[in-house]
Amino acid sequence: MPHFILEYTDNIKNEANLPFLFEKIHKVLIDRGSHFPIGGIRSRAIELHDYRVADGEEDDAFVHAVFKIGAGRTEEVKKEACDAMFEVMKDHFASLMSTRYLALSMELIEFSEAGTYKQNNIHTRFKKE
Repeated sequence: MPHFILEYTDNIKNEANLPFLFEKIHKVLIDRGSHFPIGGIRSRAIELHDYRVADGEEDDAFVHAVFKIGAGRTEEVKKEACDAMFEVMKDHFASLMSTRYLALSMELIEFSEAGTYKQNNIHTRFKKE
C-alpha cells in the first residue's frame, strides 16, 4: 500500500501536469521491485482552493506530498525511495519554480497494519506464476 497523495494550490493547476508526475513517481516505486508491490501503488491529487501562503501578498504556490506506507521496510529502503521521489518532484516542478514562487515538500507516513482494512484483487495481475 504505497500511496502518494499531493495537495497543490489551484494557481498552478494548468502548469502542474500531474498525470506525468504520477507516471514518474510510479516508475520510481516499481523500479524498487518487491519493496513496493505494483498492485498497491496509488497516486492522487487534491486541489486546494482555500489557502494562504506566507504573508499572502504574492501569488505564491505550494505542492505538498504525503507518501503513506505500511510498516516493515528498512530505513535504507525508505530513505532511498523518498530521496528518489523528491528528486522527481524537484525536477518536475523546476521550470515552474524558475518562473514563480513555489514551495515543495514531502513527508513519509509509516503506519502499523493494525487498524487498516484492505481488499485488493489487482495484485493477482502481477503475481508471478
